[in-house]
Amino acid sequence: MSLFKARDWWSTVLGEKEEFDQGCLCVADVDNSGQDKIIVGSHMGYLRIFNPHPVKPGDEVQAEDLLLEVQLREPILQVEVGKFVSGTEGLHLAVLHCRRLCVYAASETMGNVEHGNQYQIKLMYEHHLQRTACNMTYGPFGGVKGRDLICIQSMDGMLMLFEQESYAFGRFLPGFLLPGPLTYSSRTDSFITVSSSRQVESYKYQVLAFATDADGRQETVQQKLSSGKKLVVDWVLNIGEQALDICIVSFNQAVSSVFVLGERSLFCLKDNGQIRFMKKLDYSPSCFIPYCSVKEGTINTLVGNHSKMLYVYQDITLKWATQLPHVPVSVKVANLQGLKGVIITLSDDGHLQCSYLGTDPSLFQAPRIDSKEINYEEFGAEMKKLQKIIREATKTQDILPQSEKHKDLIVTAEVSPDLDVESQAIDSEVKAEVVPSVTVKVTIQSRVTAQKPYLAVCVQAPLALTCDWFSFNDLEPGSSETVVLSVFLKGNFPPAELEGNCVFSFNTPTELNPEGVPKVVQCKFKLPLRLVCFPAQPSKSANHKLTIDTNKPPISFLTIFPDFADPSEDDQANVLGFQFLTGSKITLLASKTSQRYRIQSDQLEDLWLITKELTLRLEEHFKKQNCKDFVCTFSGSIPLQEYFELIDRHFELRLNAEKFQELLSERAVQFRAIERRLLTRFKDKTPAPLQHLDTLLEGTFREVIALADAAEENQANMFQAFTKLKSATHLVIMLISLWQKLNTDQVAIMEATFLPLEEDTKELGWEETVDSAVSFLLRTCLSKSFKEQALSHSSQISMPKDTSRLKKNISLFCDRLAKGGRLSLSTETATQQATAVPGGCATIPESDLEERAIVPGSTSVFSNHKPTAKQKSNTGKWLLRMAAFQDYETAADGNGCEIIKLSTVSFFLAKLRQG
Repeated sequence: MSLFKARDWWSTVLGEKEEFDQGCLCVADVDNSGQDKIIVGSHMGYLRIFNPHPVKPGDEVQAEDLLLEVQLREPILQVEVGKFVSGTEGLHLAVLHCRRLCVYAASETMGNVEHGNQYQIKLMYEHHLQRTACNMTYGPFGGVKGRDLICIQSMDGMLMLFEQESYAFGRFLPGFLLPGPLTYSSRTDSFITVSSSRQVESYKYQVLAFATDADGRQETVQQKLSSGKKLVVDWVLNIGEQALDICIVSFNQAVSSVFVLGERSLFCLKDNGQIRFMKKLDYSPSCFIPYCSVKEGTINTLVGNHSKMLYVYQDITLKWATQLPHVPVSVKVANLQGLKGVIITLSDDGHLQCSYLGTDPSLFQAPRIDSKEINYEEFGAEMKKLQKIIREATKTQDILPQSEKHKDLIVTAEVSPDLDVESQAIDSEVKAEVVPSVTVKVTIQSRVTAQKPYLAVCVQAPLALTCDWFSFNDLEPGSSETVVLSVFLKGNFPPAELEGNCVFSFNTPTELNPEGVPKVVQCKFKLPLRLVCFPAQPSKSANHKLTIDTNKPPISFLTIFPDFADPSEDDQANVLGFQFLTGSKITLLASKTSQRYRIQSDQLEDLWLITKELTLRLEEHFKKQNCKDFVCTFSGSIPLQEYFELIDRHFELRLNAEKFQELLSERAVQFRAIERRLLTRFKDKTPAPLQHLDTLLEGTFREVIALADAAEENQANMFQAFTKLKSATHLVIMLISLWQKLNTDQVAIMEATFLPLEEDTKELGWEETVDSAVSFLLRTCLSKSFKEQALSHSSQISMPKDTSRLKKNISLFCDRLAKGGRLSLSTETATQQATAVPGGCATIPESDLEERAIVPGSTSVFSNHKPTAKQKSNTGKWLLRMAAFQDYETAADGNGCEIIKLSTVSFFLAKLRQG
């Protein structure tokens, strides 16, 4: 057993499905027998009294440890033991219910038979409460001798004081909103609580007694004639967090203190509210209790947390930490059966445990070893036998399923070639007369036993599904399941992709793991273009035009677009029109004289789906003809200026979202402040004019609703702008890949760089993520020199103030690709490339790149600049000096790329200046 685990001295589980809280545990001599008992009350109304005796490990709790168990039929909020009955100084039990306070006397009746003594409780008196109770405290209020008074805090902030059998008075706490922990300090004769304003407040008992009576409805004539004073707080301390509990410590060897347990801190205060010390906690506490320390002038504190740990502090110094089997909601320290310092903990589900710290004494004595001759052959045979057992037990094929050549489970998705005759679209926002839908048939074929099978189908918005989640019974080997669903366009804007994904999760049981090993099988499917657009008349004029070059003669659109072209019309062989369901039109033209195709539209983002569909259908057409040398290229200008406009639009909506969030926060604070003032006015006994607070509250409420509607509309516009931005980004990536003839890996790098997010979040947006990724590529594989690789960069990603840096980096990214840069994530390639770029092409200053405007329609924006003789000479000198200095130091940055240290760079610069 670990040294840092609490030693179980006695434990039990209380009831079934019962709930317990902080005030449900009390330790006291409730029957006045001279021994401590454990009193536990539950929210189910059960009251239990225990007198625990130590048990051996593994043994069950003895029945005689439970002295009393009775059901009171009402939830028990708190139990306390004190001198609550007049005429006697004996201890009695006070039980607090929601609307009742009961005081009982616990007594023991001697048994005449071997079954033992009998315990019972007798109701001495009870108080019916007019208000719902929250918690209570007790003590010798006002300095009385030989008896304890009870103070109950209600849910609406009223302190109700009872002088044993009679009700004394009630007072409302000022500025009350929610009840907090409450305790009584006999040293200062004051009540201490923590308000919802996160302030520790102290009220003198005398001030409460002479303040205005809170029971205005039940005032007598004498009370109406007498004038009371306003309730004034004695002292206030702002702790900045909610409090879980308060304890008053008054030991002989320690200074009287007030301990407050917050959500993240432990405070120790003097009697006048000044802080003695505080301890910041790096965990979430659940309960605490201070107790007497062996060192004079210090106080020990037990603090439990939600990680099942119990910490022992001496003032602010951590002395011990121990592991508990449950999360404690209440902790006490008691002397049980002559054992001092027993720690009693109670969990919210009824685990009651008495434990202690340290270790048990070892009573084991090693037996004498008989000297025998060692039989090495026997020991060797036993060792081989044990090793064989270990090998068989550690074989992974019994725990994890064996990898087989054939697939255990196959998921296939079949998209219907035709649209649904009757559309299955539901709640579509598209304003078209008919919103088409297409049927997708998903089939699951299992060759193994599949437990807990689930199927999830997802498409990217604005596409939607009639059903996206399916659950099945366990699949047997050889069985299959089939589901049918429909996909349609829900949002009133075109999607960025016409693809879907099926994810099937299940568990495969094994001999050593009967619950099953989780597995996931995925399957992608492609949706038809007819789902989002339909044939239309071609348009002669358009704002945006793209030309795709090929190395084969143009193919008739009647051949590659049979679902859009009409065979009866001969003019559709070279010209074809498309119109999205949202209204925008795209025209596709094939040149009669050259091997080119032109796509044109009024919106840049609308070109993406048609361009992608054109290239895919051309590749499939020539693949069927066994033509392997078909290539598509792009020689026009990259439409960066139009792309930047979409970026600016999306970023503007993100800024608007932040502004709406700030305005909503301000109006919400204003709304809550007006509510608090109105509540104060309504609670006041003497009616006062509202001073138009109700009008201000209504106006603020309307502003909050209007701002929430505007923020929701802006969120929808931002999602639409992000979808358009993704479509334009896909188009730019395709054009760059056709322009630079990038391979599959390089295209994957570009997609990971420019399409890192499926959607924007509050913590991370598209602009800062892409800017960081592009900056990394410019520093590594597209860097011009080692000096550029050595530049430090910030590892923190935050939302930028504007998009100027992002647009500059994207332009520089295209410029580096135009000069021969190649995308690669390997360190060696990036290092070689950084050395080769200065000699291979001329470097253009970034200021020149900013000043140069991109003219749409120009033949080439990024032209190849040939290096001059002077540039070659300077480059040669640089390489020679680099080669002469062989013992330069290198280091690795956070991305694994090898860079020169700053001291080495400074050395090179100094040498160049001297040369």
